[in-house]
Amino acid sequence: MRKHTLSAICLTLAALSPLASAHQQGDWVVRGGLTTVAPDESSSNIIAGGTDLGVALTVDNNTQLGINVAYFLTDNINLELLAATPFKHDVNFSVSDPLGTGTQLGEVTHLPPSLTANYYFNDANSPFQPYVGAGVNYTIFFDEEFTGANSDAGLSDLSLDNSFGLTAQVGMDYIVDKKWHVNASVRFIDIDTDATFKVGEADGVVSDIEIDPWVYTISVGYTF
Repeated sequence: MRKHTLSAICLTLAALSPLASAHQQGDWVVRGGLTTVAPDESSSNIIAGGTDLGVALTVDNNTQLGINVAYFLTDNINLELLAATPFKHDVNFSVSDPLGTGTQLGEVTHLPPSLTANYYFNDANSPFQPYVGAGVNYTIFFDEEFTGANSDAGLSDLSLDNSFGLTAQVGMDYIVDKKWHVNASVRFIDIDTDATFKVGEADGVVSDIEIDPWVYTISVGYTF
């Protein structure tokens, strides 16, 4: 009797344990959730009409809907594409109101699609599935504009160069069942750009803007 009871307990635990929780070769994974881009920025000073204003730039954080799709080439390796709705950041002066137009210089919108190859440590007996990854990023800037006060002061035609760089991440899936999981990840993205603009008829530039954000994502995933 005791033997049968022990067997029943073992079978029950086996049924409840996530033996099929690990991702497998051929799986497609789609995730959606919240992604925060938190720049760790630095820049050269603003050069306006050939004059160094002695002022650099800072960039605010922004959170958007994050979406990613991954395909498992093997049980341990996948390729993952990160996308999101456009991020919109306030661009501010590094010192308070140097031009008498307020602390905000302008606003910029970007998309930072990233492709990474990830390695999963894949313990089939655990719902926790940690991974590390590395890849490339291409950031597209658009809708760059000065604030109304800066436009009235004669600044116009703000433009930021697109950026190509490397990215790396650590993350974890928590397997809920064979189809659903919860994901959390932290990425670092190398984003470097230059900004050009007009000061009346004169040219202005801010070179070597290193945005270099940390990107935090929490999402829910579905496996096909």
